[in-house]
Amino acid sequence: MKKPTFAIVGRPNVGKSTLFNKLIGERISIVEDTPGVTRDRIYAEGEWVGKKFILIDTGGIELKTNDIIPGQMRLQAEMAIEMSDAIIFMVDVKSGLTSADKDVAAMLVKSGKPIVLVCNKVDNVGDVPMEFYEFYNLGLDDPIAVSSIHGLGTGDLLDKLYSFIDFDEETEEDEDAIKVAVIGKPNVGKSSLINKILGENRVIVSDIAGTTRDAIDTPYEHEGQKYIFIDTAGMRKRGKIDESIERYSVIRSLAAVDRSDVVLILIDAQEGVTEQDTKIAGYAHEKGKASIVCVNKWDLIDKNTNTMELYRNDVNRDLAYMTYAPVAFFSAKTGSRLNKIFELIKYVNNQHAMRISTGVLNDVLNEAITKVQPPSDKGKRLKIYYITQATTKPPTFILFVNDRELAHFSYIRYLENQIRTAFGLEGTPVRFIIRERGKDD
Repeated sequence: MKKPTFAIVGRPNVGKSTLFNKLIGERISIVEDTPGVTRDRIYAEGEWVGKKFILIDTGGIELKTNDIIPGQMRLQAEMAIEMSDAIIFMVDVKSGLTSADKDVAAMLVKSGKPIVLVCNKVDNVGDVPMEFYEFYNLGLDDPIAVSSIHGLGTGDLLDKLYSFIDFDEETEEDEDAIKVAVIGKPNVGKSSLINKILGENRVIVSDIAGTTRDAIDTPYEHEGQKYIFIDTAGMRKRGKIDESIERYSVIRSLAAVDRSDVVLILIDAQEGVTEQDTKIAGYAHEKGKASIVCVNKWDLIDKNTNTMELYRNDVNRDLAYMTYAPVAFFSAKTGSRLNKIFELIKYVNNQHAMRISTGVLNDVLNEAITKVQPPSDKGKRLKIYYITQATTKPPTFILFVNDRELAHFSYIRYLENQIRTAFGLEGTPVRFIIRERGKDD
């Protein structure tokens, strides 16, 4: 099943970002004793009792305000609530129950999502302060006392959240199907692409960024191969909050990448690679997903003999960390050049799952070492004894060496290029694990 998602919400300055960092185990959110520091939701993956979850940190909710920034923070929090399986509602025991807490509680109850009420800043072990009992007046389940700074009570909190999740729930997805995430910034043509591929209007298409409210899974079969296309086109229209919608679409895209086998990264041909495109593509790369860079709206570009090659060079420059990904050019609106998309998806999926025999790998390794000697440092040269493939999706190789410190990045990249030249591995990242061989090995 997909990882459960939890959002931390509450009025400003109750300690949401500090709790987020404590639950994730890293200092990801900016923490400062000033309301409104966390203006964007932060998205990260955590783990509890061997099971992973997604946590979203939000800006503080201020319902009774006409200011632009607090208003957008409230809308972003509402978006996070909508995509969550359960909500962490945080209050401040030192401030006591406020009218703002009551307003937020009423909003959360309307969402229909499970709510875990968390009283923060209970920093001492033992009896809780008298103010703790005020929060029973909210009419929610028993509050959980926590200290986000010291980590007290966080285990009880996670246990309570997990009680709402059925981790044994069977997935209905076909194991033989290739799961394809279609990602990109709003209004780049994700829904139009899926509609053109499927040959029918299964997904609402509009020029308004974010008309698809939820990620939509659409099964499809082509020439005997099953696919599941995951559309991630963001939220419904909310006035003129394009910036908030765009940030929200990133989080939904990240969740879709987690579930996918192949990622189609859509680029607007007229705009080129934007900062948001690099963030989304970078996440697919970090997660080791097979990827295709898809340049949409190619019909709107004036062309000459070298236009496509020059554009491909620009894409590879802007996405320099994933030059292994093929670049496809098409128009989702007209269907031009879309006829090869299934063949390309199957190809990179197979490359992603490629397994290479140890003997053949070592033949390539020895030839590469003969061409270019391993580096040395202070008279000591790197020796590579052996290579073997550890796993697939993405292809991951273990190199046994005499000294890990001598295995410089540039030489490992050279070996990667030699392996790609020999075996292809187009469309997939390649990982290397460097291990020192002990004297007794």
